[in-house]
Amino acid sequence: MPGTLLLDSEGLSKLYRKDRAVVALVQAASEEEVRVATSAMTLLEADYDRVHPARISWVLSRVDVHDITKDVTVQAAALLRTHSLHGHKYAIDAAFAVIARTAVRPCTVLTSDREDLTLLCGPTVEVLKV
Repeated sequence: MPGTLLLDSEGLSKLYRKDRAVVALVQAASEEEVRVATSAMTLLEADYDRVHPARISWVLSRVDVHDITKDVTVQAAALLRTHSLHGHKYAIDAAFAVIARTAVRPCTVLTSDREDLTLLCGPTVEVLKV
């Protein structure tokens, strides 16, 4: 089954910390051959405090990491303008939303910021709160 499970910073942080619900979702996605992914900026944003570097490396070896390219930032800026948003509060979410909007369907996002990402990702992306 094609598709993408996209982890934002909270989703990735919980995977680092072995949160049972997130680990189960990621495991189920992998078993169904759903692509598990995140963005390069999410790696910086995720909470890796008290997580052993080997755990982080192991998790990242199993997750596709999307680069934040010039094209992604141009599209993210357009999204922000469309929704009359600006500033650093929304910048990472907008770039993340561009990745979600272009991911293999169906695309599901795991996030703690359901409201902003639902707005930015649009109706074709399912946004779940973790």
